[in-house]
Amino acid sequence: MKSPSHKRYSLLIISISTPLLIGVYEDDILIKTLSSELKTSEVLLPLIMECLDNYDISKIIYTRGPGSYMAIKLTYIMLKTIEIVRCIKCVGCSGFALNGGKPIKAIGNLYFIKEKETIITKKFEQPVIMKFTLPQSIQDLELDEESTPEYVLPAV
Repeated sequence: MKSPSHKRYSLLIISISTPLLIGVYEDDILIKTLSSELKTSEVLLPLIMECLDNYDISKIIYTRGPGSYMAIKLTYIMLKTIEIVRCIKCVGCSGFALNGGKPIKAIGNLYFIKEKETIITKKFEQPVIMKFTLPQSIQDLELDEESTPEYVLPAV
């Protein structure tokens, strides 16, 4: 059941950590939240297709990093395909915009942190509690010029 075309619908996808979160936005206001603990490779496409079947989506925003490289790659490939096949604009945003600027898990006890405009990795002895949230409005969400994944590789 598609919605009337006079409303603008957008998706915001946070796939860089668990749980995977998808927000459906009507005129930039959150109207529906989907969440899953399953792997991005198992659940993302069915959830996106459910949204595309029920709403006239005109834009998809995703967290392009930093975070799980596999999830970022899978999400980008799926969204780029949807952008080409369905002509739905795909844009990126920083994961830091959706977790209050807190450290984002990299690998082991390494976390990505943002210092001014630079993303670096930092070791934390204790696990950092971080939670991503879907904002009630995406009107002021800072979108990146780039939609390609933002890979920040920690030093080995």
